[in-house]
Amino acid sequence: MAIPDYARTNFNTLLRAAGDGNLALMECMDAVTREPRYVLCAVGRAEDGDYVMTPFGHLADGNPYDAYLPPDPDDPTGFIPKAKTEGQHDDGE
Repeated sequence: MAIPDYARTNFNTLLRAAGDGNLALMECMDAVTREPRYVLCAVGRAEDGDYVMTPFGHLADGNPYDAYLPPDPDDPTGFIPKAKTEGQHDDGE
């Protein structure tokens, strides 16, 4: 799986912002769920001197290890499945 160019560009922008001390964590409201989200933003300045916050993504709620499946090193198109916990069936119950 190749990381798309837009994601690589955004990641490099975040790295530059962090290196320059221009990275912020801002509390926002999710536009769909209306739940609070903690959003990673690059901080810039507009021509009028106002701060401009450019959102790049939000922090995972709860345990981030439960939110994502990592790529499978043995299958370039696959992901490592979530390990079943004791007593869990194939349907997740």
